[in-house]
Amino acid sequence: MTTSPLSPEILASHFARKLAFETDASDVHAAQEGGARFALIDSRGTAAWAQGRISGAMHMPTSEISDRAPAELPIDLPIVTYCWGPGCNGATRAALEFARLGYQVREMIGGFEYWAREGYPVENEHGPIVRAKDPLTAPMDSIACAC
Repeated sequence: MTTSPLSPEILASHFARKLAFETDASDVHAAQEGGARFALIDSRGTAAWAQGRISGAMHMPTSEISDRAPAELPIDLPIVTYCWGPGCNGATRAALEFARLGYQVREMIGGFEYWAREGYPVENEHGPIVRAKDPLTAPMDSIACAC
């Protein structure tokens, strides 16, 4: 790497800002378990929603957010968006729509893929979908990675 060193202040500011806009599957699951007040929004299309989704999520495709959110979600309700996974920026686009409407919003990095791979609750219209933890994404014998 041949970049000039950055000051600790610039580095800390960058990473603090990043954490203000993002969360991850482990933190969202812990918030759900702890009874935190927020809406978890699945911004994927109908076919993806039907295939499987995070238990407790609300389906609101990005194209419907501007019409539906004001009628369905209080403006003071914190929002967390997710889409397929790290190779998809759908959750970012959904978060942008919520931000434009005035909501406090964060994007769940890793999306549905990492939620499911980490073994957190997934369901479809038939009920729960049981998945084993993927040892490449989650410790096999603990709740979180302790990072």
